[in-house]
Amino acid sequence: MNAPPGTTSLLLADDHAIVRQGLLALLGIEPRFRIVGEARNGREAVQLAHALRPDVILMDIAMPELNGLDATRQILDADPAARVVILSAYSEFAYIERMIGAGAVGYLEKQSSAEVVIKAIGEVAQGRTYLSPSVRKRLQHLRNSHDRHGLLKYQSQRLTARESEVLQLVAEGRANKQIAALLTISIKTVEKHRQCLMNKLDIHDTASLTRHAISIGMVNAGPGPAPA
Repeated sequence: MNAPPGTTSLLLADDHAIVRQGLLALLGIEPRFRIVGEARNGREAVQLAHALRPDVILMDIAMPELNGLDATRQILDADPAARVVILSAYSEFAYIERMIGAGAVGYLEKQSSAEVVIKAIGEVAQGRTYLSPSVRKRLQHLRNSHDRHGLLKYQSQRLTARESEVLQLVAEGRANKQIAALLTISIKTVEKHRQCLMNKLDIHDTASLTRHAISIGMVNAGPGPAPA
């Protein structure tokens, strides 16, 4: 959805209503911005991005059904010109690296000031990339001193987009039958993806997979839906 000349259309994607309301209050008073949609999970974000074509998408990482990074990948697969800014409570090296790999062009910590959020949207809308000052400083330090063995280990563990989706749904407590229905694939294919991601991560039980998904910010800690 194209905004009027001189304004930037925004899509907000966060599963917490209070966060969306805060962003609405912050950005809604800016005459340069127009909020055209809100998504409560990654799948809604993908659908609304396709339908509304916003200039900038503000995307949380840990959301149900489909996390923000995988949603970003799907959005960019469909529209390489989309501009996604990640909003995260995390600033660790792995999260930032995953954001860059997903194709997002901005990364903000959720505790960023209003001025930083507004500046980031303006920069990204103009075709530039933006990292919050604290993230930029941390990333530079880690790139200079990061344990290369640890980085290589992280890179070797990278999952395919489908494996990542399956990991999230497993961590949310979904049974294979539910996962197959959500992803419109066979149960046998779900089992294959599940085995592949277990082999890559060297994790072989559901509880440990869930802990891993929480540790990398893919899902929030808390009870998932009961298996069907």
